[in-house]
Amino acid sequence: MIRMNFTSAVLAAVFAVGATLTSVTPSHAAGTGCGGASWYALSSRTASGERMNASYLTAAHRNLKFGTKVAVTNKRNGKTVVVRINDRGPFIRGRVIDLSKAAASHIGMIRSGTASVCYRVVS
Repeated sequence: MIRMNFTSAVLAAVFAVGATLTSVTPSHAAGTGCGGASWYALSSRTASGERMNASYLTAAHRNLKFGTKVAVTNKRNGKTVVVRINDRGPFIRGRVIDLSKAAASHIGMIRSGTASVCYRVVS
């Protein structure tokens, strides 16, 4: 029979939890989410280097790779749009994605300016 003192037992438990947490890949962890969304229409360059075009179906996300396609669903009305990540943001607490004006129009959030959404990576 193996005997462990309290400190050894705590360290073993911490190691087991740490090993479990590291098996989740960052891309998987960031591949879905829910929270606030807003929209923007600027004429400046995006973080990816391309010029912002409000008529394209694009979005800003804090850490998804540029070029990632994401399905964004407005929780209020169930409308969904697929956008391409080309910028960084949002920088306001509680928001998970910033959409171009065209993308916001597709899911019916132009008038309100913000919406509660869920997103998932599609490719």
